[in-house]
Amino acid sequence: MPEYLAPGVFVEETSFRAKAIEGVGTSVAGIVGPTRTGPLRGKPEVVTSMNEFVRIYGDTEDLVLEGNTVLNHTAIAAQAFFENGGKQLFVARTANGVNSTAADGIGSTATNASRADSNNHVTFRSRFSGAMGNYTLELKWRDSENLLKFETTSAPPEDEILFLEATGLTDAVRVTGIASRAPGSAFPLDIRALVRRSGDEYIIVENLAEIDAASGTLTPTDLRPQGEADGEEGVLLAAGLVASETTTVRFTRAYAKQPTSGSLAEGTSAVLNLSTETDLSSFTGATHWGTLTTLRGTLNAAGTEFTVDGGGLNPGVASDITLQLAALAESLSTTQAIMVQRNFDIDVRAGGPDGEAIYSFGNISTAPASDNSLANVLSAQPEKRYDRLTSPVSCALGASVTGDQIVTALFSLFDTNALSPPPMSIEGPRYLITLAGGGDGDVPNAADYGGETDEVNGSTGFAALDDIEDIAIVMTPAAAAHAVSHQAVVSEMLKHCRKLRYRVGIVDAREGMSMSEVRDFRSNFDDSRLALYYPWIVTSDPSGQRDNITVPPAGFVAGVYANTDVTRGVHKSPANEPVIGALRFAQDINRFQQELLNPNGINCLRSFPGRGHRVWGGRTMSSDPEWIYINVRRYFLYLERSIEKSTQWVVFEPNGERLWANVRSAVEDFLYNEWFSGRLLGASTKAAYFVRCDRSTMTQNDLDFGRLVCLVGVAPLRPAEFVIFRIGQKTAEAKG
Repeated sequence: MPEYLAPGVFVEETSFRAKAIEGVGTSVAGIVGPTRTGPLRGKPEVVTSMNEFVRIYGDTEDLVLEGNTVLNHTAIAAQAFFENGGKQLFVARTANGVNSTAADGIGSTATNASRADSNNHVTFRSRFSGAMGNYTLELKWRDSENLLKFETTSAPPEDEILFLEATGLTDAVRVTGIASRAPGSAFPLDIRALVRRSGDEYIIVENLAEIDAASGTLTPTDLRPQGEADGEEGVLLAAGLVASETTTVRFTRAYAKQPTSGSLAEGTSAVLNLSTETDLSSFTGATHWGTLTTLRGTLNAAGTEFTVDGGGLNPGVASDITLQLAALAESLSTTQAIMVQRNFDIDVRAGGPDGEAIYSFGNISTAPASDNSLANVLSAQPEKRYDRLTSPVSCALGASVTGDQIVTALFSLFDTNALSPPPMSIEGPRYLITLAGGGDGDVPNAADYGGETDEVNGSTGFAALDDIEDIAIVMTPAAAAHAVSHQAVVSEMLKHCRKLRYRVGIVDAREGMSMSEVRDFRSNFDDSRLALYYPWIVTSDPSGQRDNITVPPAGFVAGVYANTDVTRGVHKSPANEPVIGALRFAQDINRFQQELLNPNGINCLRSFPGRGHRVWGGRTMSSDPEWIYINVRRYFLYLERSIEKSTQWVVFEPNGERLWANVRSAVEDFLYNEWFSGRLLGASTKAAYFVRCDRSTMTQNDLDFGRLVCLVGVAPLRPAEFVIFRIGQKTAEAKG
């Protein structure tokens, strides 16, 4: 109680009413099974639509388990759940050997796709295991932004790959040519090259002459400074090309040139552009060459020599001339230069080069230390949880790798067939990198579905659903497709439901079971927390590969459960409800056949003329008459969970008459609302329920050991499963 130490007026708040009890949700479902992609460990993610499911766990395309193509029952069931009215679904992906995986999911029989260059400078890897991870990455140079130039007075980032286009170099460009060349004579080249900033120097990464596609290809060439530029062959040094008062350096975010891939062959066709008309006589000693601005010729393999074609290919050139590309050694204060960042985007395509682009990474830099480098944009451990769940690919860079090495690695990874469009094609080359090695592994067994609790690396299977309190319905539709492990998986689901107390499991019969087989299967279980549905459902193939497919009913039925809970209430039996998406059922069950199945707790799915396809059963797999109906079982779980969750305030309160009265009042108010809403049987509250919490429910021993015992009884509504009208003849009586 508060202390009053000084005179004054004090106001205290107090409560004169009991704590209210709020009903818990019962429509949240959980599903365990193999999917195309997604995390194998950790807290399962809730999805509220099929689009969210696809973003995290992949599409409805088939799986390949143990070399056999099988339907993706988990994804198909998720779609059926949402189509039939479900709103929230927690997904725990499993795979064969999932309990042996590390924190990143590696270690099961399902494998991750990857692709790396020969030097391991760049390694792409699918974030999650599965055959879906064999993505095709399409790299797109950010060409469209070449016109969006802007000026800056700061130097480019270290190791950034840039496009240098410089003109007006005049005497700053020196060419070391053949022996007859006069010392110090100038050759005013226009410089067009990819360069990498290293301090105050710009090292050529790739020469960008215009390439004749029919004659050869161009590869990145790293021409590093080797000393004094004047007199050194094969070296281009852009000394002093930094922002200053006398030099304007302009940047754009992309380069519009489309470089090609492969080794640079001797004689690669190229074009050399000259900034001014040039007299070539100083290189041959002759005087009849004329003046040219454009020379056609060939590059050598090293990219250091350019041979001007003679024989009339260049007007006025009678024989070949070999020019050595040399260094920029003098001041560049009069140089006008444009530097272009060679950034790019990556589209991740599923299903091959022409598949759907499921994810895009934008504005990636070739500089390994930049904030938007490959390793940062495609991080193996993104900061945001959503990115860790949805980003399909990661990239790792080698130690001490440079920007030019990254460019070289990317070019070596490009698929050569995509770089060479068919003849007469109007399409340019595509830069595609195909990942390989991803697989779905073997069929998960019961231990994989059961999972393990791992607080460090993350739990798996059903164990991963333990900490999610909202789940009320669980299912494993994919397990019904594998007869060897089906019964054991259902046993794991039963263990989970009993352990978590407030959950029920939807059990699928196996495909094509006869009535005797499904009855034998049913006889293996006796528990009110399981409900069995038969037969399978024929529905349209969401992947579009077939006209229709036959699938387990669990996803459809779970959606019916959830929709009934929301529209009517958990007290209503989830039966006599339409199955949305069903074309028909795999077996037609008539009334006489159901008379054999219904008493055994096998819920049938039936078709009726004029009424469509419906769930025509609402029983549990229990032999106890008290818990024969699934709505009664679920309604009591709802009451128990609601009371437990909303009376946590009682713990450690003084265990006396006042507390007992508050507990009675809270529970009675809650049950009165249930009765008033028509969820309890009885014409009055006394007939519908009672609540006792007093000396009659607790002994002195209970009080001594801190136990408060409250006795609650309710009269549930059972479904009108058998509707009987008794009709007899009556003799008409005359009225006088």
